[in-house]
Amino acid sequence: MSAPDRIIPPEASALQCSGAALAVVDAAGTLVRWTAIAGRLLGYPAEDVLGRPASALLEEPGQGPDGFTRAWAGPASLRHRDGRLLDLDLRVTGLPGAAGAMDWLVATAGVAPSALESAAELSPFPMAIWDDDLRTTWLNEALADLFGLSREERLGRHLDESPLYENTAQVERILREVLESGVPAIDRELGQLDRLRHRAYALSVYRIENVRNGRPGVCSVNVDVTESRRARDRMTLLGRAATTIGTNLDVLHTAQALADLLVPLLADYATIDLAESVRLGHAPLTRLGPMDGGNIPVFHRAGMASVHDGFPESLYERGSPVFVPPHSPFVEVLSSGRTYMEPQLDTEPGTWLEADPERLRRVRDLGMHSLLILPIHARDEILGVAVLVRSENPTPFDDNDRTLAEELVSRAALSLDNARRYAREHTMALTLQRSLLPRNPSAGFSLETIWRYLPADRQGGVGGDWFDVIRLSGARVALVVGDVVGHGLNAAAAMGRIRTAVSTLAGLELPPDRLLSALDDLVVRLGFEDSDQASPAAGILGATCLYAVYDPTCGHLTIARAGHPPPAVVAPDGTVGFPDIPSGAPLGVGLRSFASAEMELPEGSVIALYTDGLVETRDGDIDDGLERLRNALTKPPGTSLEELCTAVVDLLPKSGQDDDVALLLAKTCRLIPDRVFALEIPADPAAVAGARAEAVRKLSEWGLDRVRVAAEQIVGELLANAVLHGDGPIRLRLIRHMKLACEVFDTGPGPPLPRHPDETDEGGRGLVLVGELCARWGVRRTGDGKIVWAEVALLDSERVPPGPEE
Repeated sequence: MSAPDRIIPPEASALQCSGAALAVVDAAGTLVRWTAIAGRLLGYPAEDVLGRPASALLEEPGQGPDGFTRAWAGPASLRHRDGRLLDLDLRVTGLPGAAGAMDWLVATAGVAPSALESAAELSPFPMAIWDDDLRTTWLNEALADLFGLSREERLGRHLDESPLYENTAQVERILREVLESGVPAIDRELGQLDRLRHRAYALSVYRIENVRNGRPGVCSVNVDVTESRRARDRMTLLGRAATTIGTNLDVLHTAQALADLLVPLLADYATIDLAESVRLGHAPLTRLGPMDGGNIPVFHRAGMASVHDGFPESLYERGSPVFVPPHSPFVEVLSSGRTYMEPQLDTEPGTWLEADPERLRRVRDLGMHSLLILPIHARDEILGVAVLVRSENPTPFDDNDRTLAEELVSRAALSLDNARRYAREHTMALTLQRSLLPRNPSAGFSLETIWRYLPADRQGGVGGDWFDVIRLSGARVALVVGDVVGHGLNAAAAMGRIRTAVSTLAGLELPPDRLLSALDDLVVRLGFEDSDQASPAAGILGATCLYAVYDPTCGHLTIARAGHPPPAVVAPDGTVGFPDIPSGAPLGVGLRSFASAEMELPEGSVIALYTDGLVETRDGDIDDGLERLRNALTKPPGTSLEELCTAVVDLLPKSGQDDDVALLLAKTCRLIPDRVFALEIPADPAAVAGARAEAVRKLSEWGLDRVRVAAEQIVGELLANAVLHGDGPIRLRLIRHMKLACEVFDTGPGPPLPRHPDETDEGGRGLVLVGELCARWGVRRTGDGKIVWAEVALLDSERVPPGPEE
């Protein structure tokens, strides 16, 4: 057989690729195959030695041709082309040839071919040799064990028939690439299946020559990298957990993020069920009775995920109570704080599932076969449980799964606890905020009002901006808007203190400029009290305020402001202006000097009060903001307050503003002259009776006979006090509004003070009697005197003023 017709078995060809120097000698002792490695070793190219006696290479050629025509192993000296001798270990092995002839394989690699073949055969790494049709021509025991077939059954089968690889097409592509290019593929990571469970392998492939009929093939080597892949996947999963869980402070969002992370990487179905300590529902779980089957409410479902659409595994909706048997692994985990794992879920009679027939039915119908329940605990408190179930994945949970799940849940638990604590504090802050802002700001018939409060923190909803509508005596109304520096609970608390102070000072009937002076003094004192140093800077850092009083009997508006933006006034014809009002210093500076401005507003005017967050931005000028506000308020006459309010709110960016915003719109009303009765009397005791009679006639005309007696007595007492203790002129005014207001003006210096007379005293009971007959009474200063007033409560039918045509 000529040299080109010689066939080298695949084992020998594989060994050639491993680095051994090889040659083949025929039965006559002639060299018929010569590898490149042999040529490099002895310096002879193939064309110089093929066809020549192999014995010519020996140190002593006289040994004859049988030196390479029999099986032997041992040291030998071979002659290099340059004449020097090389001492090598040789091994000669017989190779069956054509027609019963015997060829001989000479290996000079220091390791016998049989030893190399034995090493490949006994290698723990699955190996195979494939021909150019990708059929198996050789495989070792390790690969045969993975196939589940004997080597004889596997030989000759195509790659497509392999039960080993998950993605046979991918493997075939790799083998053909190496077969065609000759470039080895190293450590191509693949998913492979053994008979027990999913494994991961790194596949390396290299080409070998003369595998079948002189054609090349490829050798594949598989290395099990399951553990390293698990470690890498674990780090990847933990990295994903760090970026997806706890991205906000919402309990439901955090729980759902954990469920989404667990499915499908670890489970086919997962739920996050939180205990009573994390309040999700409106009613406490302890107030929900057990179900008919005896199951008790233990959790609220905060998150769930499934590989199936529609969550067919779940008995409960997200956010609803979860009922479980009293003696179940769920309750056990919640009480013990230890993980429960049931690799093979037992559905036989006598197990805990028997007490929950509906859950048992779904377990069987959907093939749920493995269960893992983990406690969610943080800061020494168990918040709930995470439940993992496998149905589509045939592999049961093991200790590796449990360890990874516990680490994921423990990381999420801290985020859940932070969200729970934030929700609790947020609820407290919102409760405080809502208690501080007016719940139903109404100005009665004097003003029509509408308001909006828009915190910069849309989720937190707590800030330092505020407003108020305060009813004063004489049908007057105070409009207040203010802003405390900062956001959050501290700003809300400071705002509450200032708002309470304004409400108290307004009750003293102080004019706007004097009220702000008193408020400034109070803020300074609060700053000193809150500070450890002799400086108010550590207390309330700063606040602004605008205080306005509107009188519907004459349409007068009196305004003072402390560092606050000016109001906008929309005239009945739709034009918008910003009155020139002295600004004054912010509250807390301690200057205590403010000036008021007065103006008369036509009926139907709109007063717009707001905080600086509406008109100021970080990169914009306040004048630009005021112009935007002017444009938003410029609407056709007759535009409703709701439409105006919407137009103003639309100025704010959709993504959220930089600062809190409070907006208060008030549309002015005028009391028609018939709702006000005024009478001037001389400072003469004899005139009191006549004034009382005039007042009684007006009350009868108004249809207020129900309160006529009480009002007559009040008018008489107030007039008598003014005549006896005050100075003229004296004026009486009755105002029919939300209440009946009785006012007496005099120029006397001091306010009347109620006395507590003894039983023997003949006088001094006038104001005590007034206090008993009216809803409230008081005194307010004017520019040239004082007004003592009292209000009598009216029924709804008595409050509604009749129309002008009546």
